Amino acid sequence: MNMPLAIGLIFIALYITAIIGIKILRIPDIVIYIILGAGIGFFGFYKEAKVIEAAGEIGLILLFFLLGTKFSVRELRNNGRKVWKSGLLDVFLGVGVTAGIAYAAGQNMFVSLLIAGIVYATSSSITVKLLESKNRLEDKDSEYMLSLLIFEDLAAPILVTVLIGLSGGNSFSAADFLFIFLKVSLLAGAAVWISRIVLHKAQHWMKKVAHEDSFLILVLGVAITYGGFAVFLGLSEVIGAFLAGIILAGTEVKEKTEEVVLPVRNLFLPFFFLNFGLSLEFKEEIPSLGLLVIIVIWSIIHKLAAGYFGGQWYGLSKQEALKAGLSLSSRGEFSVIIAGLATGGLKVFAGAYILIAALIGMLLFQLSPRIHSWMMQRSSS
Repeated sequence: MNMPLAIGLIFIALYITAIIGIKILRIPDIVIYIILGAGIGFFGFYKEAKVIEAAGEIGLILLFFLLGTKFSVRELRNNGRKVWKSGLLDVFLGVGVTAGIAYAAGQNMFVSLLIAGIVYATSSSITVKLLESKNRLEDKDSEYMLSLLIFEDLAAPILVTVLIGLSGGNSFSAADFLFIFLKVSLLAGAAVWISRIVLHKAQHWMKKVAHEDSFLILVLGVAITYGGFAVFLGLSEVIGAFLAGIILAGTEVKEKTEEVVLPVRNLFLPFFFLNFGLSLEFKEEIPSLGLLVIIVIWSIIHKLAAGYFGGQWYGLSKQEALKAGLSLSSRGEFSVIIAGLATGGLKVFAGAYILIAALIGMLLFQLSPRIHSWMMQRSSS
């Protein structure tokens, strides 16, 4: 295969679809990338997806790495104290109630938990990208959303690990849960130690190398290596990447880090959404169409409730909490990972749900500021 030609054509296709989405259809480029990937996968135009997958993984890692640079260890600890109650509500609604709905509809326990896993986590990559593109990262409700996304990114790998264990017909003991918790603690503890001890002593050296061309290579190495270390421990790379960002958040080269990494992230991130679309499978008729409709509707209600009630527990006003709830409906990377455990018709069901939820979630995200403004005007009149 002519790899340079294939990669070049993909870049051109990404550019054209982005222009169509933004200028003509006026929808986020993320949506059009996903649809492009789904179309390529459906018609079988591109068989070798490993390059796209690897590029997309780098983009995802850098997205969460840059997000981590916005949080110091102290800020993360303070936000954790405020969001744990909302996070538990999100788990109960997303996993517990969803599994109950699927089980009541006639699915067995494993399939019910699998559907619940697909429904549970908001897409952090889509949501963060939309927050950035709409200049909402500094909004008060965005702090709550990011805190909840971090909670989900810590809880979702645990759910994935449980489902992998169950998919092989194995039992999952309390010792297995404890082992996962210890691995997360090890990863976070190492990040705090590096941030407070190692880099604190290396500040002078870091300021010196920050102006060298090789600084970008160093930063990319840190971000991707720590993400890979998380994968080595059986966790998600996004946790490792986020913690790598936190490591550098308290240093004097934070701004320089963001400056050099941002263009690289923008280069690789579209490949994640393209690969997301490629991973969706629509080779068979969608089974349990009625259950799919019910799950889509419930998943929107679930995030509205987690945003509205959880947001108020976090300290938001009712209007801000509703805005947050409307912005949390997109599903993405963890849903795709969990959908990979499905087979046959269930995989088609999962692919249809993920694409529908991603599209509806982005639409609700676009509408949330208008609904918030309308409610503010109504309350003041």
